Amino acid sequence: MELTAAHWMYAIITILVIVTMLMQKGVVLPTIIGTFLVSMIYKSSFVGGFQAVFNASLIAAKELFNIFLIITVMVALLRSLKDVGADQKMIAPVEKVMKNGYISFFAIAITTYIISLFFWPTPAVPLICTLLLPAAIRSGLPPMFVAMTVSIAGQGMALSSDYIMQVAPMLTAKAAGIETSEVATKVLVLSLITGVSALGIALYANRKSFYKPKSKEALEAFDLYERSQVGSNPIENEVAASLEEGVSIPNKERWGKIFAIVVPVSLLAVMIFMFTSSGSGRFAGGDGAAFIGGVGAILLALASVAYHRVHALDKISEHLVEGFVFAFKAMGPVIPIAGFFFLGSADFTGSILSLPEDAPKPAFLVDLITSAESYIPDNSVISAFGLLLVGMISGIEGSGFSGLPLVGSLSGALAHSSGLDASTLGAIGQMGSVWTGGGTIIAWSSLVAVAGFCGVSVLELARKNFLPVVGGLVLSTIIAIIIW
Repeated sequence: MELTAAHWMYAIITILVIVTMLMQKGVVLPTIIGTFLVSMIYKSSFVGGFQAVFNASLIAAKELFNIFLIITVMVALLRSLKDVGADQKMIAPVEKVMKNGYISFFAIAITTYIISLFFWPTPAVPLICTLLLPAAIRSGLPPMFVAMTVSIAGQGMALSSDYIMQVAPMLTAKAAGIETSEVATKVLVLSLITGVSALGIALYANRKSFYKPKSKEALEAFDLYERSQVGSNPIENEVAASLEEGVSIPNKERWGKIFAIVVPVSLLAVMIFMFTSSGSGRFAGGDGAAFIGGVGAILLALASVAYHRVHALDKISEHLVEGFVFAFKAMGPVIPIAGFFFLGSADFTGSILSLPEDAPKPAFLVDLITSAESYIPDNSVISAFGLLLVGMISGIEGSGFSGLPLVGSLSGALAHSSGLDASTLGAIGQMGSVWTGGGTIIAWSSLVAVAGFCGVSVLELARKNFLPVVGGLVLSTIIAIIIW
């Protein structure tokens, strides 16, 4: 398609969005204004511009609502497990093996990764830090290194692949015009390479700061951590809540033990089934998210009924509301941003611009990239590291997910000239965006939660994470270029 004034306006707004991210500001406002300007210019109509702003967000919401729903269900399940005390019992076996700093490091990294895969890192951080951090400190790990381990394994390695709920790969794939499974498998491999590398670098750089188990230094660090945690007695709160609902402590103890076994076994079975069926196409698109979401919903219902009995009729609604609130706080800003970048794909512009079915559908970003293909070096290395850099820039605003429509659109547009397919480029861009903004090297992201629970400076934590994370990202990008 011949470039129009609307195409150039789209280019200007896209550059403005990137600059806004570099300034550490939100990009919702420029994307809304950009959607209006591009649509108004293309249709030569103010009314058409206003309609497109609404249509873009509406279509983005329709495309992404399954993401909101899966987040809601899993957060609600975590709340119900907290009610019954199963969350603490699921972690208890790990505490028993934390005999020294190195064992504690591996225990925290693995536990954080697994829990964050199923529940997302942000709601999992309070559980992990509250229950495992005291034991880790007593075994010889400094609180700062615990915070590094939790953020790299959770906010980095688990969230960047998001293999179970597949929120991130779905956002990238939709914008790139490819199947979610094509991105999900590759980004899982890259996330493991980046995460293991970053954890290895962090461990080597901080190994001399480890204390001897239960040494004077370890006990002093534990006392300092204890003084930083201000709050009421959790045991008293548990007893009060149980008495208020008329639930006996032994009854809660029994159901806590049951669901501490049932939930991990059920989710592990789901994970194994999804892995063994990944080649059959059974979990293409959003089918994988639907599967884990359905299992999570049934577990939520069972946990609520088993513990709350008649109160479950009200309690399950409270947990679902909490889940929706969390989901919209986490993903709400993505809707108008995704709406703008959906204008970059011909799959969505017809609906956003209310064009007749037989009318040509512009793909503003793809058209711009296609027209500039002759000027783009036909070099897979430049394209791959360019997408990584764009992803990292888009993650600077502190979300990690809002930049995925951009890297997805760019990966689809650059696939023909780069020598790499769209799924590889999209996976590389997703790694840069989520590792940066998801909560590893940006202080104004969810890294704040990790630092808060560990009682360390968030700025210092971001600084210490920088070299391990960037080193891991560079290594995974090089490997992606070689193997794909």
